Amino acid sequence: VFIAQSRASGSHRDVEDEELTRIFVMIPKTYTEEDLREKFKMYGDIEYCSIIKNKTTGESKGLGYVRYLKPSQAARAIEECDRSYRAILAEPKNKSSESFEHDYYSNSMRPELRGNALPFCMQPEFCGFEKAETRIQEPVSKRLSVVSRLPFIQEQLFALFDLVPGLEYCDVQRDPHTNSGYAVIQYSTAASAIYAKYKLHGFEYPPGNRLTVIFLEDGNDSSE
Repeated sequence: VFIAQSRASGSHRDVEDEELTRIFVMIPKTYTEEDLREKFKMYGDIEYCSIIKNKTTGESKGLGYVRYLKPSQAARAIEECDRSYRAILAEPKNKSSESFEHDYYSNSMRPELRGNALPFCMQPEFCGFEKAETRIQEPVSKRLSVVSRLPFIQEQLFALFDLVPGLEYCDVQRDPHTNSGYAVIQYSTAASAIYAKYKLHGFEYPPGNRLTVIFLEDGNDSSE
């Protein structure tokens, strides 16, 4: 899917060079480029490996790039490598690395906090939206309703909402008359539900199909 979408965005050759053969990974800070190559060479022919370093100290940031010769090799590495590497397709080089690193950290680190209270106060993105949300007199809860004009697949929707820590259950239902999608999502805390609504309301899943996410009454005092 990633490859198909990317190829639609530009010429085949340019897209392959920029988007389909380079992956971005999280690695131990002790790794050298040779260590990185050794871990990922089993998935295909590597053109180069590079480790992102602090410009001031020269120390590894614990992040790196691996460039393969073929898109299929990069896709295989993403699919088959250990989950701890959190491998994804790298952004094109014309996007600043600092911006990409920030986006990657803010999205990739959340599953590590699963089951714990989120340190939202340490995430500027969350703090900013939280202040805005408090101005809207909308009752909040730990439970969300998700509606789509297309039917959901239980496992895929669960994986999507599980990106926000604290997911307790995902119940997918289908209207036999309209074939539209409907699901009830519940988190362990209202904070997680608020964040999930903020991030996923209007999200296109699959591409071209926008999700509608609203709060559902869960019987608790929303003032909490």
